[in-house]
Amino acid sequence: MAGLQTLLVNPFERATYVASAHDLDQLPPDQGLEVAFAGRSNAGKSSAINTLANRNRLAFVSKTPGRTQLVNFFEVAPERFLVDLPGYGYAQVPEKERRHWRELVGGYLQSRQALRGLIAIMDIRHPLTPLDESLLEWFLPSGRPVHILLTKADKLSRQQALAQLASVRKTLAAEKVITAQLFSSLKRTGVDEGRQVIADWLEIPMAEKKEDPRQRGGTPGAKP
Repeated sequence: MAGLQTLLVNPFERATYVASAHDLDQLPPDQGLEVAFAGRSNAGKSSAINTLANRNRLAFVSKTPGRTQLVNFFEVAPERFLVDLPGYGYAQVPEKERRHWRELVGGYLQSRQALRGLIAIMDIRHPLTPLDESLLEWFLPSGRPVHILLTKADKLSRQQALAQLASVRKTLAAEKVITAQLFSSLKRTGVDEGRQVIADWLEIPMAEKKEDPRQRGGTPGAKP
C-alpha cells in the first residue's frame, strides 16, 4: 500500500526473566502460552535463545555444560513465555541430578497445558542422539509440534549442512508434527525463520505496518 512500509519487529527483544523452578511444584501457574527449549548441554541452547532474542545474556551461556539445572521462564508479552529447560546428556552430572532432570523436564513436557510447542536444539554435527530421540518420545504423544534447530551450522560447509538437514528431515518424515531448519548463532543463519515459528506458536505478530515517514505531517512531496 502506498505511503506505508512494513517494519519487521522482534518481539523477543522484550523478553524479561520472571521465574525459575527447581521442582515441579515451583512452576508458575499453568496459564497463557509457552514455548520450551530443550537440548543437550553442549548443543548451543542458551546461545540460540540469546540470538533469537537479540540479547547477550538473556539465557546464561556456561563454559561448563550441565551447569543450569532450573526451568527458567522469560515473558515476551502478557502471558506469553519462552521456557529454558535444563540441558541434558552431560556425562559428569551425578546420577541423582540426572534422575531429577528426568522427573522435572519429563513432568513439565508431559503435563504442562500452556505448552504450545518444543524447540529441540541439536548440534548439526551430532543430531538425533539417543537422548534426543528419548526427548522426542516423551513429547510426541502430546500431539504438540516440535521444531528442530540444527545449531552450529557454520561448522559445516553449506553443502554439508544442507545434506545433514535433508537427512534429519528424511529420518523424521513420518512424524508430521516435526519440522527442522539450519541455525547458527555465530552467522545468524535461520534466525528469522526460527523467530517466525515461535511467534506463530505464541500468537505474537512478527511484523507491523508503519506509516511511511515521507508521508507524515504534510502534503506528499513537501519538504520537511
